[in-house]
Amino acid sequence: MAQDNQFIFAQSQHLASLTALRVNMTAFRYDRHAHEEYSFGVTLAGRQNFFCHGSFHSSPAGSVIQFNPGDVHDGHAGDNASLDYTMLYIPPHELTPLFANAAGEHTGQYRLQQPLVRDSGLSDCILELAQAVNSQAASIEQEFALYRLAARVMQQAGRFEPDTRVSRIDRLLLQGRDFIHGHFQQDISLADISAAANISKYHFLRLFRQQLGITPHQYVINCRINAARRALERGESVQDLVYRYGFTDLSHLNRRFKRIYGMTPTQYSANLNR
Repeated sequence: MAQDNQFIFAQSQHLASLTALRVNMTAFRYDRHAHEEYSFGVTLAGRQNFFCHGSFHSSPAGSVIQFNPGDVHDGHAGDNASLDYTMLYIPPHELTPLFANAAGEHTGQYRLQQPLVRDSGLSDCILELAQAVNSQAASIEQEFALYRLAARVMQQAGRFEPDTRVSRIDRLLLQGRDFIHGHFQQDISLADISAAANISKYHFLRLFRQQLGITPHQYVINCRINAARRALERGESVQDLVYRYGFTDLSHLNRRFKRIYGMTPTQYSANLNR
């Protein structure tokens, strides 16, 4: 393999067999092959030429490449230029239940119709999940990113079942919410929370979002941010809060905190002490 070709794999520690790949290549051609997983990729720079579904395609920067399990394809950089792209390989057993949940129906093993699409929403979902895997983000963050990807695929197919508004919060969901309150400092997963509510995890995710207007992942983050704010009000330092409340680093805490309070934790602390 030439030195100017880079292939970097990262496997999720939380979602079984889900793998992210980052590639930068020029002088390399994939042989025709097929994967056992669903594959979703975003061309970041350059152009990728490939064969799939009996014809040739060209993916410029910003485009999404998507393959079903078993889809035969190849690929190489177009115009002999550098090609930069990200790819996700997601086992059917992880994705099929999410397709069914997002569509509000039993879909079986859903088949993607087009190997090349232009969809900024789907591109964002792919890159978000790849970043979560590469940064070893918390279990619930990766699970939610995967759900968003599946929901976007169903939206693209015209099969997404939007959440409906309800006026009553289910008692079982309140059990799940109480579990979050008691364990938000830990790396809890969607399976942990849904088990406390005695509901299957993807059904729980959908119901939680319908009835509380927020996803379990967003609710966990909200609890962590509120706890960090209270700690700041007690005079604790920002650096002490990062890992205590489950953030990957200071920039992660800053970003999440600012989305709720309009300023960073350091700025908030300075405001309190003026």
